[in-house]
Amino acid sequence: MNIWQRTWQRAWQGLQHWLGRRLGNWQKLDTATPMQAAPTPEPLRLEAPLGPCVSVIIPALNEQKRIADVVRYALSDSATAEVIVVDDSSIDNTVSLAREAGARVITSSLLGKGASMADGARVAQSEILVYLDGDLKGLRSGIISDLARPLIAGQAEFVKARFGRGGGRVTELTAKPMLKVFFPELAHFNQPLGGIIAARKSLLQQLTFEDGYGVDIGLLIDAWRANANLTEVDIGHLEHDSQPLLDLTSMANEVSRVIYSRARESGRLHVEQITAMYESQRQATASWDYAITRQKNRTKLLLLDMDGTVTTSRFATLLAQATGQVDELNKHLDAANPDALTRSANIAQIFRFVHRQKFEAVAKAMPIRPGVIECVKAFKRAGFMVGVVSDSYFVAAEVLRKRIFADFALAHTVQFQGDVCTGELSINSAFLPDPNATEPAAARIGISKHHVLVQFRCEDIQPRFDTIWAMGDNDNDVDMLSQADRAWMIEPKSPRLKTIAGVTEITHFDELTAALTLAMQEDAAQADKGQSASNWP
Repeated sequence: MNIWQRTWQRAWQGLQHWLGRRLGNWQKLDTATPMQAAPTPEPLRLEAPLGPCVSVIIPALNEQKRIADVVRYALSDSATAEVIVVDDSSIDNTVSLAREAGARVITSSLLGKGASMADGARVAQSEILVYLDGDLKGLRSGIISDLARPLIAGQAEFVKARFGRGGGRVTELTAKPMLKVFFPELAHFNQPLGGIIAARKSLLQQLTFEDGYGVDIGLLIDAWRANANLTEVDIGHLEHDSQPLLDLTSMANEVSRVIYSRARESGRLHVEQITAMYESQRQATASWDYAITRQKNRTKLLLLDMDGTVTTSRFATLLAQATGQVDELNKHLDAANPDALTRSANIAQIFRFVHRQKFEAVAKAMPIRPGVIECVKAFKRAGFMVGVVSDSYFVAAEVLRKRIFADFALAHTVQFQGDVCTGELSINSAFLPDPNATEPAAARIGISKHHVLVQFRCEDIQPRFDTIWAMGDNDNDVDMLSQADRAWMIEPKSPRLKTIAGVTEITHFDELTAALTLAMQEDAAQADKGQSASNWP
């Protein structure tokens, strides 16, 4: 052993002792045992810069705080050919800031990260796609190139980022334990729910993009099921904002549903209670209690009827057309039955054995009125909470509320077993009169959107709603419109609507947006005069 080897040995032993003390290593290092000479370290290999070959896709919703920095970061990487920001109808300056930073901006076709990711992949010009989150910070340089290299080298078709920050609560308490049970082949992934991924466009086009929080875990499992080569790339440390606890609850429910459904499709799940659990979770999101969690300190509310107001047609009619049940539906619509509940229950029976995906496909294809999305965005920007309230089925109302970027949907639920409709109808309790109500007329009204509006006026809500606007088109909207602070009707189907004092008839949603603008101007003028203007008449 020459002098350089002995010097290296002593230095290496000293470093090991120091590390052992610093890290609290319980294994003592044996200094009495001679060590072999350490091999000469290989020289650092520098990867050659990549040319533009990657489409970077950034789903974004109200990310004005960091979106410009993320776009500029993506464009600084030599591998980036284009940056696409898919906007989920943001009401802040996300869109303008992203464009100014150099991104191409498109609007998502449906509210939800999964739909935004799919939309971005559809318009991307490159075969290699990299997804980033819009709220990232603390990124080291070269991450996009590092994620793309395994794809370019043919070593993988799907790449997940591995980073230093520990897994979040949903990752550690929901995703990882479930993967160990149902998909142990994927249990080693450090960040199974992470949104930073790279993949070949040709692979992604074969996979299913879940609409909500379950999209990332769904893509990971589906890529594995498609026999794609999967790998991880360490991208170092990163930071992004934490999710509120209520959002984490929804995320955990959605992630568990996706893993359960993939396990069942793979023949790894045989417990029917799991399907029942998901159905229970789905129905819970249709409740008033869940809707009020979306308030986020707002004190103004806009309630929109669905059939004939947000849309130009009725969901039940379109579903009957899609399932060949038009004649059966017409029998119930034409029947002189004064009991609306019985008629609704009978109509639900028509759609027995129809798969949930058919319900959702019809709702996604329903034509919506021009200007409704822009109107909803304007109201949300003005501080309103916006909800869809419908006598139809929640499975459809929830799709429509996502399509117009509203905050919540309230509707009745049809039961599904194994994703197949049982024909059973459950009335949403928000539409029922409060048994403790002191208002005698409430009990006489019966099942009505009136009771939905009354619940939002409840004194227990903090902060309380001081302004409620509503819009409808038919008899079943009369009681709700008559109780709103301001009300509108569009293409009214019933002459009763025109008898309600103070209800304004419009022909286009732009008129409702204009009314909002005027109210805001009047409010600002009163504020300038030093008058209290917290409640818009």
